[in-house]
Amino acid sequence: ENGQRKCADSLPPEAMAAAREEINVRSGMRTGEVQRALTDEERAAQAEEEAKRKTEALAAETRRRTDQAMLTSFQTEDELRRVFAERVNLVDNSINTARYNVTSLREGLVSLLRTAGERELSGKPVPDKLSGDIRVRHTQLLYHTALQASFERQRAELDVEIDEIMLRYRELKAGDAASSRTAAIDLPPAPKQ
Repeated sequence: ENGQRKCADSLPPEAMAAAREEINVRSGMRTGEVQRALTDEERAAQAEEEAKRKTEALAAETRRRTDQAMLTSFQTEDELRRVFAERVNLVDNSINTARYNVTSLREGLVSLLRTAGERELSGKPVPDKLSGDIRVRHTQLLYHTALQASFERQRAELDVEIDEIMLRYRELKAGDAASSRTAAIDLPPAPKQ
C-alpha cells in the first residue's frame, strides 16, 4: 500500500479487489496468486466475449447438423438443384410481380399528374382529392420500387448462396465418399467358408 509492503494474517477489506500473492502460513512459501478484480467494463467485455464464443459454437454446431441433413436428404446434386430451382422461381415471380406493379403505378401516377397539370394550365384549381390521390400513388410507387429492388437483391444473394451450398455439398460428398472407402479398407476380411 502506497509503495509499502504489508503483511497480515487476514486480508483487509480494501485489498480484496487488488492483485496479491498468497503465502503458506507454515512454510512462508508462495502458494498462489490472485488477480485483481475486473472493472465493470472488463466484466462487460468478458461477458460479451463469452457470449460471442457461445454464439460461434452454436453456429458451428448448426452448420454441422445442416451439413449432415443435406447429405442424408439429397443423394445427388440434381435433387439439391431442384429444391433451389423452386426457390429461384419463387423469387423470380416476386420480381416480375413487383415490376408489373411499379409499371402500373408509374403509369397511373403519370396520368394523375397529367390531369392535374392540364387543370393548372387551364387556370382551374387542382381538387384536394386529386392531390391526395397523387400523394398516395407516389408513396405506393416508392414502396413498390424499393420492394422490387429488395427482391432483385435477394435473387443475386440466392445465386451466391446456391453456388456456396453446391460447393459445400460437393466437398461433403467427397469427404463422405473418402471416409466410406477408408472404412471399407479398415474392415477385416470376411471369413472364408
